[in-house]
Amino acid sequence: MKSLTEYLWFHADTRRAFFNITPQVEELVRRSGINEGLCLVNAMHITASVFINDDEPGLHQDYERWLEKLAPHAPTSQYDHNNGEDNADAHLKRTVMGREVVVAITDGRLDFGTWERIFYGEFDGRRKKRVLVKIIGE
Repeated sequence: MKSLTEYLWFHADTRRAFFNITPQVEELVRRSGINEGLCLVNAMHITASVFINDDEPGLHQDYERWLEKLAPHAPTSQYDHNNGEDNADAHLKRTVMGREVVVAITDGRLDFGTWERIFYGEFDGRRKKRVLVKIIGE
């Protein structure tokens, strides 16, 4: 069995942002030379997420509004975690959106549904964070 491990780095200038990382992951699958296998994409920070969905700007705005209703940033005093920090909402948003995805590799390509794409979701930005991509197979 072959494998490839790489890290993607992200820096959002804003507190929250969504990045379509599908092209970077597809390039790593191509580079791995794996024809049949699995690709794990994992956010390596507890206030960031990796998820699969449609690359449609309206949907991303809906995420922003929905997540803010579920776990509003302010007032920060509403959270016990915010003892000297202000990112408790980011931890909760990450839990809802998920930490990782696994995508099958078939015939050397990510085996997606019609509109599926991989996204990095940032919920406490303004610093550098990484995403693990681990590809295994034959």
